[in-house]
Order: sequence, then C-alpha cells, then structure tokens
Amino acid sequence: MSNLAPSRAEQEIDRLLGIFPRGFDLSLDRIARLLDDLGRPQDALPPIIHVAGTNGKGSATAFCRALLEAQGLAVHVHTSPHLVRWHERYRIGVRGGAGKLVSDEALLDAVLRSERVNAGQPITVYELLTAVTFLLFAENPADAVVIEVGLGGMYDATNVIEDPAVSLIMPIALDHQTWLGQTIEEIALAKAGIIKRGAAAVFGRQEEGAALDVLVDRAERLGAPYVIYGQDYLAHEENGRLIYQDDNGLMDLPLPALPGRHQYSNAGAAIRAVKAAGFLVNEEIAAKAMKNVDWPARLQRLRTGNLVAQAPEGSEIWLDGGHNPHGGRAVAEAIAGFEERDPRPLYLVTGMINTKDPKGYFEAFEGLTRKVFTVGIRNSDATIDPVALAHDAAEAGLIAEPVDSAADALALISALAKGDDRAPRILIGGSLYFAGNILEENGTPPE
Repeated sequence: MSNLAPSRAEQEIDRLLGIFPRGFDLSLDRIARLLDDLGRPQDALPPIIHVAGTNGKGSATAFCRALLEAQGLAVHVHTSPHLVRWHERYRIGVRGGAGKLVSDEALLDAVLRSERVNAGQPITVYELLTAVTFLLFAENPADAVVIEVGLGGMYDATNVIEDPAVSLIMPIALDHQTWLGQTIEEIALAKAGIIKRGAAAVFGRQEEGAALDVLVDRAERLGAPYVIYGQDYLAHEENGRLIYQDDNGLMDLPLPALPGRHQYSNAGAAIRAVKAAGFLVNEEIAAKAMKNVDWPARLQRLRTGNLVAQAPEGSEIWLDGGHNPHGGRAVAEAIAGFEERDPRPLYLVTGMINTKDPKGYFEAFEGLTRKVFTVGIRNSDATIDPVALAHDAAEAGLIAEPVDSAADALALISALAKGDDRAPRILIGGSLYFAGNILEENGTPPE
C-alpha cells in the first residue's frame, strides 16, 4: 500500500484523469493548439536534446543530464513514465548543482493554467502534462533541456519541438506494436519522426539493420547530419575502463555508475549527442558524469528499505524496469556477469503489463534463475494476472509461482534460501510500473 499521501498537484492530476482520456492518442493537433493558446512556450527553450528509442532512452537521458551538470550547467529534464510521483517527470535545472524535481506548488500552478487555457476542449491527460513540461521549462532559466519521448516519436506530444539541437535515437526493437506498427520498420519510422530538417541526429547502437536503414533514410531525406554508433563513434570496456572514441580521438573513462554492459553504448550515445548539441565534453567532464550518473529502476541496487528488510540477510537485491525481450536480454547479461564474479542463487520477482511479451522476456533468464515469483501491479488495469504470468514463465522453461505481493515473494525466498551457503541474488522487475510499486513499498522513491 502507498505510504505517500497525494499532494495537491497529484490530486489535481487525478481529477483530470477522471475527465480526460488517459494513455496515448497519437496526434499533434491537440497539443499544438493548446501550446499556441499558451503562447508557444516550446519556442522559448534553450538547446534541446530530444531522445527516442525502444530501450535505453531513459538511461541516455540520465547520461546527458550528468554530462551537462558535470560542467555546471542548469539542465531541465523531462522523463516518462514516472515511477512513484508525477513530479519525477519534471526536473528543474540548477546552475552549479544537480537539478531538483519540480515543487508541488509550481506543478499545481502549471497544471491549473494548462487546464484553464484548454477550456474543456478534447485532449488527453498526457498531452496536458506535456504542455506543463514546456510551461515549466520556459519559465525557469536553464542552459539546456533534455526531453524523453513518451511513446514512439513522430506523433508523440513532445514532437512539437521544431528545431532540436540534436535528435538522439536509441536502440529500436519490437514494442508497443498496438500503437506503432507490427514490424521493426514501422516502429523505426515512428521513432525517426523526431529527426528534423537540418538538425543533427545521433543514432545509438542498433541491433536491427532494418531499423538503422529507416533512420538513415529519414535523416538523408531531411538533410539532417547524422552519426551512427559503431561507424562514427564507439564505446566499450577495456581493462575495467570505458573507452569512448569518435573522430576527435579517445577518452579513457571510469565505468558508468549504472551497472550492465548495455550502459556502455548508452553512455557513448549520450556523449556523442551532447557534443552534437554544441556542448563541451572533455575527458574530465565525461569522467565526472560517469561517476555521478543516476537513474532509478535501471539495475538499481536496493540496500535499505521496508522490503529489503524482509529479504534474507545478506541478499543482493536489484530493481530493473526492463520489460521487453531486448531489455530482458540486457539485464540477464548483466546478471550473468554478476554471477561470474560472485555466484549466488538467483530468484526473480516479476510483474508485467499486458502490452508486453512475457515469454520473450523470461526466455532471457533460462538457465540463470532458480525460481520466478509473479506478482500483479498495483493500481494498473493493464497488469497481467500473476497466474497467467507464471504460465508464461513456465512456457519459457522457468519454474514459476504466482503470489499476492512482493513481500510474499520475499518470504518464500527466505524459506527457500535457508539451506544455501550464500545469500540469494534477487531481481525484481518486468515493468517500470511494477518498479514504481516496489520503490514506493520500500519507502525509497526517486528524489
């Protein structure tokens, strides 16, 4: 259960959720009309880094923020979805320090103004809250803005940005097919929609050649200068260091504070994007950013909290919001690396929503995990029933059991772990929404 009483801004957003459609209705007409009526705040922003992709876009956003803050710049950051509180979507930049989540007073004011100007006209809550993003960011001085796409790109409400400093497109995979299309090419075309005529574009590591072909075609047709991971720039681990390379030479950096080999290419894409946006990135700045980068629920180690106290003593507990087969493979690879250095029995505690591919996600963990405990996602109409999710895990070759809560899963893991020589490693994940439930129940929401 939630221990956080809704703030005034959250109460107002909850009220709006009862009036306007929630979710996505991919079109730019409504958001463009509202922003025109608000005085086009999106035109009053400092240089914008616009980030899309199926996987890694949140991490890339975090790396961009860290790189810019490492040089003392004020950076506004928009992310979606939030994990625990709506305020997480709006980080207000502070010169010489780390940005802060928007105050409740400022968020409430911007929400009320957006609703008042909208005057009851058709719109979705996501579009209203995207207008809030541009209002908040335009009315607070900053040096840069990083905006993460909510869904797709071409018709996402954030794509009213007409002249980004750079469009960064992270790895593309099959996901959100209901909205974006059934093929990798259709999904890539939606993501490529954030590329603008003549504006720089940076393409992160693409495992699907067909996706990269779509991105390159879009950039070339719009005369947008572009660079490609693995061709024009690269990042890899060497002797326990992160080596970044582009046409300007090499940087020898500490490994990122975000665990997992998949974060090396994410970090490299962010470095190249910040450079393409016209900002300084030298070895000193990049090294500081790699040490300070933070992004909750992306292989986040949980060390304290209400749920952690219920796990077996000495347990290693990781939280990750990866939710599709590509994300599952990345996390499984990271967990396998942990296993090589420090073998422990692995248990999964998993909750997912019904727009994902559970079997494809679970298949990445075959041979790694001892048992999966499946849990429903609180306050979600889209949650997969734990019994059905356990069946999906079993079809992927895993031993699975449905339970009522994460706390129940930890109690069962404690009983199973009594005969083991080593305390278990526990991976909690399968959905950003489920990760939000966990952070809230654990008493460790993002700050």
